[in-house]
Amino acid sequence: MSLSGKAAIVGIGATEFSKESGRSELRLACEAVLHALTDAGLRPSDVDGLVSFTMDGSNEISVARELGIGELEFFSRVHYGGGAAAATVQQAAMAVATGVAEVVVAYRAFNERSGQRFGQVSAAAAQQVNTSGVDNAFHYPVGIATPAATVAMLARRYMHDYGATSEDFGRIAVLDRKHAATNPRAWFHGKPITLEQHQASRWVAEPLHLLDCCQESDGGVALVVTSVERARDLARPPAVIAGAAQGSGPDQYVMTSYYRDELAALPEMGVVGRRLWAQSGLRPSDVDVAVLYDHFTPYVLMQLEELGFCGRGEARDFIAGDTLELGGALPLNPHGGQLGEAYIHGMNGIAEGVRQVRGSSVNQVAGAARVLVTAGTGVPTSGLVLTA
Repeated sequence: MSLSGKAAIVGIGATEFSKESGRSELRLACEAVLHALTDAGLRPSDVDGLVSFTMDGSNEISVARELGIGELEFFSRVHYGGGAAAATVQQAAMAVATGVAEVVVAYRAFNERSGQRFGQVSAAAAQQVNTSGVDNAFHYPVGIATPAATVAMLARRYMHDYGATSEDFGRIAVLDRKHAATNPRAWFHGKPITLEQHQASRWVAEPLHLLDCCQESDGGVALVVTSVERARDLARPPAVIAGAAQGSGPDQYVMTSYYRDELAALPEMGVVGRRLWAQSGLRPSDVDVAVLYDHFTPYVLMQLEELGFCGRGEARDFIAGDTLELGGALPLNPHGGQLGEAYIHGMNGIAEGVRQVRGSSVNQVAGAARVLVTAGTGVPTSGLVLTA
């Protein structure tokens, strides 16, 4: 039994992306869900399942009450921050494919700029009465207490092992901002950057410059999943879920997997990649568009290696030239990514994947029929392959 080809994303919706939404996270979630249902040509009463992140502040029953959804037959949460993004769609697809639910909405909404800022030091993270608190207590006392600081450790080792430079990381930021500049929904619409500007931006945690780090955003995104059969009768062309996978690597920690034999790697993404290719029957060379989770630029290079687009340590050469441009061999993040559009824990990247398959993106890649989307890196993670 395979999940591949059994379910599809049939609706996408989002709020505006801002730095101060001026309304509650619950309202953002409900707005995004309503937009997604309208996009699919469905009503709240059609929904019988909801999926979100364990980190989301809006419970499924609260969203259901506010929208008048009524009875729920399936509800689920996925852990590990941004690593949950594609897994919410996987959970929805599994529910649909097994007959547990018929229409499932995955959502994520937060005020991550005007409210709780994930990029700041949080003493509470090391004081949790659970194993995550114990893990954090190892590295907080020595100052590794922000996401950027945790990534800086692996980025420095990656540079040491493979000769990558800050300029190599900066090329990802420049490309994302180039695509965001032509995306009216992006926070950095009309604001491209140069590699010189990247290099001149202040250090956040060496070797990471400010422009290596994703935004802090307010907003919400929702995705509607149903069966491929039902999708044929709905308003929009479906994005068929050809592959959906989760992955956790050996000696896995949350952002601090420093005890592995090979430090400068993301084996959890390797798990996801192998599973996606096996499910979908595709290979890296078959991918028309890659929407890779880009909360920090070094992890984009590492993902390209783990997913099989190039060998270990070869990403710096792979991304040279026009490979990642819209007309290149592997167009990357046409929406501008989390560096350029918004940081909604990767859910906006899934929405872009759907637009590419539909042929409706503002930065549409010609002939995009097979799209790879990944979720958060440095944590147990997930990914999708979407096809027309």
